[in-house]
Amino acid sequence: MTLQFHNQLTKTVDPFTPIEEGYVHLYTCGPTVYNYLTVGNWTAYIYWDTLVRVLQANGNEVTRVMNITDVGHLVSDADDGEDKLEKGAKREGKTAWEVAKFYADDFKAGMKALNLITPTHMPHATDYIPQQLELIRILQEKGFTYQIDDGIYFDTLKFPSYADFADLDLEAQKAGARVEYNPEKHHPSDFALWKFTPENEKRDMEWETPADLLDGEADTNGFSSKMGFPGWHLECSAMAMSLLGETIDIHTGGIDHIPVHHTNEIAQSEAATGKIFSNFWMHNNHLKVDGTKISKSLGNGYTLSDLEEKGYSPLDLRLFVLQSHYRTEGNFTFDNLTAAKNRRNNWRNIAALRHQTHDTLQTDSDNETDSKTVSLYAAQQSLLETINDDLNTPEALSQIDEAFSLVASSRIDDIHQHALVSFLETIDELLGLDLLNTTPDITDDEKRIIIERQRAREQKDYAKSDDLRSELEKSGITVRDTASGPIWEYTTTS
Repeated sequence: MTLQFHNQLTKTVDPFTPIEEGYVHLYTCGPTVYNYLTVGNWTAYIYWDTLVRVLQANGNEVTRVMNITDVGHLVSDADDGEDKLEKGAKREGKTAWEVAKFYADDFKAGMKALNLITPTHMPHATDYIPQQLELIRILQEKGFTYQIDDGIYFDTLKFPSYADFADLDLEAQKAGARVEYNPEKHHPSDFALWKFTPENEKRDMEWETPADLLDGEADTNGFSSKMGFPGWHLECSAMAMSLLGETIDIHTGGIDHIPVHHTNEIAQSEAATGKIFSNFWMHNNHLKVDGTKISKSLGNGYTLSDLEEKGYSPLDLRLFVLQSHYRTEGNFTFDNLTAAKNRRNNWRNIAALRHQTHDTLQTDSDNETDSKTVSLYAAQQSLLETINDDLNTPEALSQIDEAFSLVASSRIDDIHQHALVSFLETIDELLGLDLLNTTPDITDDEKRIIIERQRAREQKDYAKSDDLRSELEKSGITVRDTASGPIWEYTTTS
């Protein structure tokens, strides 16, 4: 069963084989924790969680690192402007440390709500300052760095393949560079490894710069008086290589990371080690809202809390995201989210059928070779094959719809419970929709009411039947009458 993904390194869909059979080392660019994540931000983490699930379903043990960027991510990719954490601190009247903790905790709560698998490691950039400084030291010793007034920079001209990953036109960059833009830089594409705190300023997050990294005199303790902080790009390389090794299997992120952040990660990592940094690079496309870019000025940066206030579950968002391929541009509208919510509710009611059918020896033997049951088992295998093809989640969802349509058209007595449960387990394993955990059985009292209602119908006591239906609906349960008997369904979301 071929497992293949689109690889930015080769610009093609390539068969995936891990460096070590059965073990995958994966790095995901994590959040910059200076504000609440929007639906656009969450899209990436839903896709990469699906990637982890697919790798595991194919028999791999996944060691995954997802960083928490709590320092050094400047508002501009050009290494200028304000650090996003410092900006968040000024906005909220807190320290950068307080802002980072609050939004990191909120991110972790959102991960749980979306049923995202917790990565093996979730390192904070501020906990890896020594490793980042050591990486700068290695690059300096190999001649890849230079110092200017505002920091220590990587000289991209000394890394000949710098432009290859993103197909950059460096000459065009040079021709278009503004004279007033940091004229000390040797080339517009050079990037900061370590930024110095401006004179007469005091940052919440800053560290003494080791004197051996500076063009200057050391004090008696080996440090200068120059304070500084790491560049955003440096952090990911240091954490990835510290926790996963010098060459990893897969690195993931958004397409906006390709021309700057990931290009810079490759340059500094491979310059330091002389080895390929990652064999696969996978990127998700953007999510727009109502056809426009998500922006603060438009007020369309919806958060999970915003959605919940409007009656949507985080799992509705998860299903909405999976309806588009990770490499295509998505478009969020509340109509589209409502459609995903309705789809998930329908699937939950199919899942609830497992509580209303029972396997017996006779049922197992009679239904094991029934065409509908065979189709359900076949759909389980087909689902994995489909999603193995570059995470083709839209086609996978269509296959689930088709299989569930077959179940819905069956008499309740003809549904093979084991086949249905097995299929639901596969869906949850691959797509994380949590159909089994969000579809509990009803109570014995509710079952008794359903039986009483059925007897009332048989006795043509429709007034009592309607009263009993209303009683059930108060508990979020409704009843659908079919030729093979009553079937209960959920009326509330979960």
